[in-house]
Amino acid sequence: MPQATEMMRGALSAIGGVKGLDVPAKKVSGWVTAATRATPVKNLLSGSWLGHQLHPMLTDIPIGAFTSATLLDLFGGDDTAAASRRLVGVGILASAPTAMSGASDWSDTTGEDRRVGLVHGAMNGVATVLQTVSWFARRRGHRGLGAGLSLLAMGLTLGSAYLGGHLSFARGVGVNNTAFQDETTEWTDVAADADLGEGTLNRVDVDDVPVLLVRQRGELRAISAVCSHAGGPLEEGALDENGCVTCPWHGSRFDTADGAVKRGPASVPQPRWDVKVEEGRVLVRSAG
Repeated sequence: MPQATEMMRGALSAIGGVKGLDVPAKKVSGWVTAATRATPVKNLLSGSWLGHQLHPMLTDIPIGAFTSATLLDLFGGDDTAAASRRLVGVGILASAPTAMSGASDWSDTTGEDRRVGLVHGAMNGVATVLQTVSWFARRRGHRGLGAGLSLLAMGLTLGSAYLGGHLSFARGVGVNNTAFQDETTEWTDVAADADLGEGTLNRVDVDDVPVLLVRQRGELRAISAVCSHAGGPLEEGALDENGCVTCPWHGSRFDTADGAVKRGPASVPQPRWDVKVEEGRVLVRSAG
């Protein structure tokens, strides 16, 4: 097992180090960005309405369908031919929204993560093509050929799933960057009220947790200053007339009143902080 683990790590390192992938990755990413430019589209594919990323949830459907079809091919009788063909069809149909949500998430990555993600997507794409050819072969009565193609596709799918797991759990792509911030229940003095101008973005630290202070139409608001999507510094972003701050890294937009996501790729709201002013000093604490 240790040797196999080292081999897999070596493969990941090799893929991540292929700078030649940057050219096609940049081109494909540009296409995806253009296709998801509209806020409703980006929010739908990012899972901003769901509370976490949409892509991981959708992957269960095609992988489950393809796996079930292969199991029927291997262990089922002739009477399962129709069922396995239908399962392959379900997997093919489910692959489209799964790929779209994954591409949307991937388009906001960079460097090694973008290279590994490109290979991840390409492997899934080839696997889906093989499954499609398998479906047509099955429909023409060539179950043996269809089963062989599906088995080959499953090998690619498993390899791609390993890359996806690496991106999520080893590299932290898509992980909520505010999930492990400590909460502060005591009111903490962070700034002088007079120093906070109207419409400005101000970062303060509360027990090493960055907090964004904003005065909007005279009202003080506070949310965590680290973007939940990829850790971008919100104090370096832009504040609009509606009190929403846009992350400078990937364009996620949050309402400073309650931390709600107004535009993806972020899918998790920003933690909100309570604010009050006493004797000219601004005090904050984690919202209950």
